Amino acid sequence: MAIKTYGPMAVDWEVRVDYERLRRERLARVQKVLKESELGALLCFDMSNIRYITSTHIGTWAMDKLFRFTLLPRDDEPILWTFGSAARHDQLSAPWMGERARAGISTMRGAMAPGSGRAEDVARKIRIELEQRGLLHEPLGVDVIEPQVLFALQKEGITIADGQNLMQTARMIKTQDEITLLSTACMMVDAAYEELYRWMRPGVRENECVALVSKVLYDLGSEHVEGVNAISGERCSPHPHVFSDRVLRPGDPAYFDILHSFNGYRTCYYRTFAVGSASPAMVDAYKRCREILDVAINAIRPGVTTADVVKLWPRAEEFGFPNEEAAFALQFGHGVGLTIWEKPVFSRLVSFDHPEVIEEGMVFALETFWPASDGWTAARIEEQLVVTKEGCEVITRFPAEELLVAGTRYYTVNGPLSPIREVQSHLNTAAGQGGPRMPAPAATSAGHTL
Repeated sequence: MAIKTYGPMAVDWEVRVDYERLRRERLARVQKVLKESELGALLCFDMSNIRYITSTHIGTWAMDKLFRFTLLPRDDEPILWTFGSAARHDQLSAPWMGERARAGISTMRGAMAPGSGRAEDVARKIRIELEQRGLLHEPLGVDVIEPQVLFALQKEGITIADGQNLMQTARMIKTQDEITLLSTACMMVDAAYEELYRWMRPGVRENECVALVSKVLYDLGSEHVEGVNAISGERCSPHPHVFSDRVLRPGDPAYFDILHSFNGYRTCYYRTFAVGSASPAMVDAYKRCREILDVAINAIRPGVTTADVVKLWPRAEEFGFPNEEAAFALQFGHGVGLTIWEKPVFSRLVSFDHPEVIEEGMVFALETFWPASDGWTAARIEEQLVVTKEGCEVITRFPAEELLVAGTRYYTVNGPLSPIREVQSHLNTAAGQGGPRMPAPAATSAGHTL
């Protein structure tokens, strides 16, 4: 096991994350990719791209506002325009930016009136910097942009090009420190699943599970709990991708996806449990879900393509969907870094026609789904891994090789109730309408029999 796990703090007596190296290497990757492109400069409004380039952060409240922006000219250092007093803060606390951290504001997703001139001000700031460097007539790559700002840049004579793909390419191979941060984020989710497994039982609600997971993560030092998918019972198939206030019942399947960030680096990490017991159909679905995940993981090594991996997965029609678009993201893989969906993407929808080569240093998640034959239960498992020289290393460690049963153990006059049983009791007795009789475990020395 080559990837080490540390505590979340910085210390003087052990080499952990070298944040100065992290800042330097991330910027160098973008500068290299930009220089090799046809773009003269890169303009970013996406918070994750801004953080990657400038190593500045303003809090998750601002992640969807599009009011901060950074310009990275070819062969030069980035310039950041940020929110009011945050510019002064960055000048004082982010010395690698210094006076290149400036006050500036865009239209706040159109909240500023069109006549306020904010879009025109952004465009003017960018034009001045490009003119000074002789880059005004070269394409400007942009990641995400408000229409008002786009039109204003074009009026300044600036040609707009795709900068998002360039940033995805730059961020695809992770540095040593990025991998350490991603592993640390996974460690926190390991702990959250441990608490969830110990606490979960019939009578609790999905939203309470979300609250418990969030508390564990924030207590451990999470920067942001982006989301916790909590899906149980009849909601498991088809997958709704959103939690509710449903109350867990005995015999329910329950699967969770925990997405949070530590110093910006994300997790995407599914686990499935049975509450109290699992039906034979649920057990079979879990085994199938695990098998198709493991086949994919075992195929990962440098030089293999995403097409080589997805051909190992079942077609959408094999698990109840009319086509790959309808089944999208159920058998899926995606890069994980400062966002949860990055390059490379593994999907039968796109990977056959547009395969991507797997390289050492990539970090991605592979996730699989399988619906049970009973029509309502299902399994969902996901592992996050790092591509190594000879294969890969999984950094999500909460046990998932077999289906875990959470909740209260029930005892009968003949001993513990079997954890494999139908949710309707009469189907577990010889007299119950043809249902199989579940074998009772032997009585224990503790005396759980009468």
